[in-house]
Amino acid sequence: MPFALCALLGSLNALAQPPAAKGATEVIVQPASMAQLTTTIEALGSLRANETITLTSNETKKITRINFDDGQRVEKGQILVEMTSREESALLEEARFNTDEAKKQLDRVRELANRGAASQSELDQRIREFEAARARYNATESRLKDLVLLAPFSGVVGLRQVSVGALVSPGNTITTLNDDSKMKLDFTVPAIYLRSLAKGLPVVAKSRDLGDKEFQGEVVSIDNQIDEVTRAIKVRALLDNKQHELKQGMLMLVDLKAASRDAVVISESALVPLASNNFVFVLQEAEGGPVVERRQITIGERFPGAVEVLSGLSPGDKLVTHGLQKIRPGQKVRVLAEEKPFAEKAGEALHLSDLIKTNNN
Repeated sequence: MPFALCALLGSLNALAQPPAAKGATEVIVQPASMAQLTTTIEALGSLRANETITLTSNETKKITRINFDDGQRVEKGQILVEMTSREESALLEEARFNTDEAKKQLDRVRELANRGAASQSELDQRIREFEAARARYNATESRLKDLVLLAPFSGVVGLRQVSVGALVSPGNTITTLNDDSKMKLDFTVPAIYLRSLAKGLPVVAKSRDLGDKEFQGEVVSIDNQIDEVTRAIKVRALLDNKQHELKQGMLMLVDLKAASRDAVVISESALVPLASNNFVFVLQEAEGGPVVERRQITIGERFPGAVEVLSGLSPGDKLVTHGLQKIRPGQKVRVLAEEKPFAEKAGEALHLSDLIKTNNN
């Protein structure tokens, strides 16, 4: 056989040998570990007053008196605006007189009926007259009260939109009233973090308008539906505003510390993504020495240098972190070194933070 042909056949036989025949591939492994994870969500939110109303009239009347100044703080029950009420006052006086007269007639007929000098039908008639007169009095009194606008809660009024002598109708804005002792902060969070949300979670908010001063608060409510377009859910927090620095409509940068949880964590270097799936190579003991098994896993959140594993791994499973380019499923390997678990490297009580940035539309 010619020498050149023998050399070619020898080369082909060498290429046909399995990888194990060339010796075990050297790798570095690391065990999967349990860690306490805390998600920090950063979002943009808008402020709303704890309570807010637009002050308007229930009647078409002229304003006779305004008892507040722009931006003034008022107490609950304080008279803010008075409107023309002479006609209603006269009608109320008439209704009071008619009611008193109907009451006198009822008492007289009731006394006669008790002595048998008046019939039951006449007594019933007097009772109906008295009830009708009292109802008219109450209705007139209610209309008179509508002409005096009171503060339904303590707060600060805005700019007044009317003057004394102006004719106002239902729907015309007189001013606004905000209870700013506490402020509602509304922001949105991606729905994938829904399981991390709960009432009572701490919130830190700040605004560049106030020199990045921090305001403390907590989550008080979570919306009952997810937006179909943005796939986000609205969250509301409540902030203390004792110094009345926060204003309605202010844009706030929110840091939300989501609920902590225990989860399996692996080093990011052990992850092998393939299309939309994720795999790891797990070390398995065999008769001829350790081999690697390719295993599909489901991952959760990503953190700096680490990945949360939702399913597919157990704490203690040893994963290949270095040498992934040289190995194949079922291949024999030789462990050069074993790294410490990621949680142990990061510290006893590991608190990983994932910074999630969202926009509040």
